[in-house]
Amino acid sequence: MSRIGKLPISIPAGVTVTVSPENVVKVKGPKGQLEQAVNGDITVKISEGNVVLERPSDSIPHRSMHGLYRSLIYNMVIGVSKGWEKQLELVGVGYRASNTGQVLELSLGFSHNLVFRLPEEIKVSTKSERNQNPLVILESHDKQLIGLVANKIRSFRKPEPYKGKGVKFVGEVIRRKAGKSANAK
Repeated sequence: MSRIGKLPISIPAGVTVTVSPENVVKVKGPKGQLEQAVNGDITVKISEGNVVLERPSDSIPHRSMHGLYRSLIYNMVIGVSKGWEKQLELVGVGYRASNTGQVLELSLGFSHNLVFRLPEEIKVSTKSERNQNPLVILESHDKQLIGLVANKIRSFRKPEPYKGKGVKFVGEVIRRKAGKSANAK
């Protein structure tokens, strides 16, 4: 039995979960609404304030889908009730970030500033304090979308291993390499 898949998902107050006959799970809460199509082999049941997923057999594809869909539905329930947040840190001299509405403007050491338009589902804010690296803070109810956007922003200037300059997640550990060393003869 899948350890992840067999865990029931408790539905918090203010969140409604519905399953359509086409096996589409819709989750609605104070932060927004999400939906996810579930494979026809996996059955989704709502009982006593919990969502329970069941699979027909112990075959490898059924076991993997069981845990996957349970995780996706759990992330949807948490997202519409509490929301998700990602923080990116800009490490480098002269690296800056600013936002106006849904437009994020980044200065990452290129000859021009990068302008990135964010989806409407994501709230963005920037924080620049003296003697600290600038932060870009993303908030959304959709975990998949916020992860995709955060990785896209990170891809503009990935952290390099020698000085650690670039865009990284807060708390991410960058493996550092030793630079050139002179050989004494």
